[in-house]
Amino acid sequence: MGQYKVVARGDGMIRHSVPGETLYYKVCGDDTDGGLDYFVLDIQPRSGPPLHTHHKQDETLHFLRGRYKVQAGDDVFTCEEGSFVYFPKGLKHAFLNLTDELGECILTFTPGYTERFFAEFGPAVRSFDGPPDPAVIAPIFARHDWELNGPPLLPDD
Repeated sequence: MGQYKVVARGDGMIRHSVPGETLYYKVCGDDTDGGLDYFVLDIQPRSGPPLHTHHKQDETLHFLRGRYKVQAGDDVFTCEEGSFVYFPKGLKHAFLNLTDELGECILTFTPGYTERFFAEFGPAVRSFDGPPDPAVIAPIFARHDWELNGPPLLPDD
């Protein structure tokens, strides 16, 4: 039986993604025997992850602050503040904060251990002055059973 955990707002294990984006893990794979990850993500204005696929993990997004362009498979739609999205494993997806202000969302992954991806990805992606080289980041995705499918979304796609 695992140990319970209480984490205050703004606290948690910190990981980084692209410059200016911080992930606050409330629980991660190490806490849940790999069962799930739960974290709060700050999303920079006009920013979001590249189009990608998780081959072994389901993902949820609950957008707390901001307005988002979302791609799920070949479908592209807009999510307003408060919207929730579920991406089953194997579905390519991406999202983009359409606003000029810092966005915020809650993400879950099942099974967990995404903190291991971000521990490797964050430093690599932040080493570039501008967009990262897919030849550098694609192998990081592959090592974590993810796949880089394309660039980040653009606001006017």
